[in-house]
Amino acid sequence: MNALADTLLAAAARGDTEAVRAALAAGARVDARDRHRRTPLLRAALGDHVPAARVLLAAGADPNAQDDRCDSPWLVTGVTGSVAMMRTLLPAGPDLRLTDRYGGTALIPAAERGHVAYVRAVLAETAIDVDHVNRLGWTALLEAVILGSGARPHQDVVALLLAAGADPGLPDPYGRTALDHAVRHGLTEIAALLAGAAGVASTPAPARDPG
Repeated sequence: MNALADTLLAAAARGDTEAVRAALAAGARVDARDRHRRTPLLRAALGDHVPAARVLLAAGADPNAQDDRCDSPWLVTGVTGSVAMMRTLLPAGPDLRLTDRYGGTALIPAAERGHVAYVRAVLAETAIDVDHVNRLGWTALLEAVILGSGARPHQDVVALLLAAGADPGLPDPYGRTALDHAVRHGLTEIAALLAGAAGVASTPAPARDPG
C-alpha cells in the first residue's frame, strides 16, 4: 500500500471529507485496499461518514467491493442500520443480492439487530428479497425471531417483514418456523403476530430438537 492510498484510507475511516478530496486530487485510487482489503468507501460506511462517502461515490467508488470478510459498503449498512448511508449508496446501484460471509443480504443482519428504521426503508425503497435464505437456512424473519430480543424493536421488524410479504411458513433446516421459535422462546407478542399472519387460531407446542 502506497502513501497516497494510506492517506485516503485513513481519511475515509475518520470521515475527513476534505482530506478525502485532497488525496483523490493527488492521484489516490478511489478503490485502494488496506491489508484486510477494505476500500475507502467501506471504511467510511463502517463509520457512517456520509459526506466522505458521497465524495468517494462521486469519484466512482464501488459500493459492492468486498473485503476479506465479505463485507461491502452496501452490506455493512444492514449491520450499522444507517438509513442515511443506505440512501447515499442507492444511486450507485448496489447489488441487492450480494451476500456476506453468512450468505445473507443486508436485510438479514438489520432484522437480527432490530434496526427498525433501516428495515422499513430498505423494504420500501429497494426490491431486496424479503425471503432470502442464508447459509444457516434462516430468512430475515427467522433471524429476527431466533437472534432477536423479542422486545419492541424486534416486534416492529417482524411486523414490517410480514407486511412486506415475508413468508411465515418458511422453516429452518430442522423444519421449525418463525412461529415455532417464537413459542419456544416465550416471545408472546411476536408469536401473536406470526400466528395472525399464518392464519392459525392458536400457537403450536414447541418443537423438539432433532435427536
